[in-house]
Formats: sequence, C-alpha cells, structure tokens
Amino acid sequence: MEKGKIRVGITHGDINGVGYEVILKIFSEPGMLDLCQPIIYGSPKIASFHRKALELTTNFLTIERAEDAVEGKVNLVTCMEDEVKIEFGKPTKESGHAALLALERSILDYRSGLIDVLVTAPINKYTIQSNEFHFPGHTEYIQTCVGDGAEALMILMNDSLRVALVTTHLPVRKIADAITQEAVLQKLQIFDRALKRDFGISNPRIAVLALNPHAGDHGLLGSEETEVIQPAMELASQKGIYCFGPFPADGFFGSGAFADYDGVLAMYHDQGLAPFKALSMSNGVNYTAGLPLVRTSPDHGTAYDIAGKGLADEASMRQAIFTAIDVYRNRLRFDEAYARPLRKQYYEKRDDSDTLNLTAADENE
Repeated sequence: MEKGKIRVGITHGDINGVGYEVILKIFSEPGMLDLCQPIIYGSPKIASFHRKALELTTNFLTIERAEDAVEGKVNLVTCMEDEVKIEFGKPTKESGHAALLALERSILDYRSGLIDVLVTAPINKYTIQSNEFHFPGHTEYIQTCVGDGAEALMILMNDSLRVALVTTHLPVRKIADAITQEAVLQKLQIFDRALKRDFGISNPRIAVLALNPHAGDHGLLGSEETEVIQPAMELASQKGIYCFGPFPADGFFGSGAFADYDGVLAMYHDQGLAPFKALSMSNGVNYTAGLPLVRTSPDHGTAYDIAGKGLADEASMRQAIFTAIDVYRNRLRFDEAYARPLRKQYYEKRDDSDTLNLTAADENE
C-alpha cells in the first residue's frame, strides 16, 4: 500500500472562471489536509487576486517545484512568471494559455513520479487551443500524453450512477459513423475493467443504451442496434462481461432503471451527460478511466456567468478530489491482490488405462 499521503495535483483551469474559487474554498477546510497532500499548478499572483476579490482566507505555500511540497500545507507550484490580466467571466487567449501552462507542468510532474493523481479545474476548450494543444478537451490531451497506447474512457459519476461514453467530443452528424462494433466492444472492456479495478465491483452489470429512438424499432428507425451494438455485446458476453440492452435512452433514466446496474454505457456525449447532469449537477465527477494516470474533474464548466461573484459551489470539485483518492487506493488494493495469483492446486484428469494395463501385464510375467 502507499506510504504517506496521496499527492493530489490540481490544475487551476481557466483563470477567468471559477477554478480558483472552488479550489480555495475546498482548502479553507483544515480537514482536507488530513486526507491528501495538495499540489496546485498555477500562479501565486493569480491565486492571490482571486482570494482577495472573493474575500477568502485560504493560505497557500508558493513553491517552484513539486519536490519542494510540504505536507500539511496547500502547495502552489509557480507555472508562469508573466503578468496576466484577469477578466472574470471573459474567455481570452491569455486565460487559455495560463490553463495550458498549468496542465503541461502537471503532466510533466506526473511522468516524473512527483504526483499520484490529477484533478483538473475546468478549461475553455476554445481559448486553450494552440500549437501545443489541438484537442477537443482534457481527456484526449491526457490520453496522448500518458496513455502509452491505452484508450481513455470518459465516465460521469456520483455515488449511485456511472455513465460512460462510446463517443465524446464529436459533432452530432459524425456520431453514427463512429459507433462501430469495435468501438462499442472496446469501451465495454475498458468500462468493465474500470468497474472492477477502480471501483472494487467484482461482477459489474453494465446497461447499454441504444443509438436510435425506441432502440431502432426493429430496423424501422435505424439498424445500428441489430448490426453493430448487439453483436458487440455478444462478443463482450463471450469475454465474461455482463452487459444488458440495448435500451431505448429516452425512458431509461426517468424510470430509474439505471439503479439496477453498476454502470451505463451511452453512445454519445449528450445522450449520457444531459440526463446525468439533470440528476446530479452539484456532486457529479468526470473520471477518465483506462489510463495509467488517475484523473478526475468537476462535472461543471468554467461558469463564466458567476465567476468572481463568490457563488460557485465547490461540492463537485471536492468530490473529484475524493474520487481520485478512492480510485488510487482501489487500484493499489486490486493490483496487490492479483499480483501473485495462486498456482493450480489440482491435477488434470487423464486416461491412465494404458499404465494400468502395463502394470497388470508386468505382474503376470
């Protein structure tokens, strides 16, 4: 098991949004420092500006390197030296660049073994775009940086519901072409593995949503269910994965059917995230499964409309930190339990009649 407190890297996200507000609010609670060693990636000048503007009192220790982090303190790694203009509620190239610098530094430190998990505050997916960042979001960027060939799976979750996505940040007109048998099978395998290793569920049950209305109505409204999704589910079942459906998506959440399953696999972003956020906006967590790095984030965005007003709810960010810690510990327990599997304690049955006959012949001689 791990020694010492888990080192939680936290990026400040878009500096014109609510990232610093929720981070500073969370670590104004002394008990948080008993659970982990926080290492925030950002700027002491920007953090101080937010703290003063929001009339918060959270103290932090400015450090130049994650190696200098002090246990029992809120450590803040300086990722930029330039003066940056802060404009609450406005998406700017400067705020996007500041978010990227913090993210890059956190990934570098993770690869160097200086943090154990990563929690990312919300970014603006447009302003962060640059020559260094040309991805639809955090998930795809982190997969490229630390995936080592592994495929990421986006999971939105709370205490009672986990929704994973086959496709993520993709234009609606391209979704149907992206729903292939290979993609559905791959996501089912990653999801099943994550439920077992990351969440400690020994025999997870996964509900699979249909792509088309009424699950295609036997081909009347689309054939993806019978030609793509069901064959992928059959292959998954052959691999020992308990998956059920495909279920029509419209009534699945409203009826409460999700409560019968450990996870739900949706075909596209809004199919899964719209009902999830309607059911759990205040304490939901975005978890990136399938990668060596444990990464979480709150399930809300930059919230420009309330930035700088002190109105941001920190509950989702706090839960993101808790989830990262829990998943990290679950992985340690799982890997330890399966590190040295027991050898077979039995011998396979075989036909030994020839040996018996030979022995009898020897006795007769």
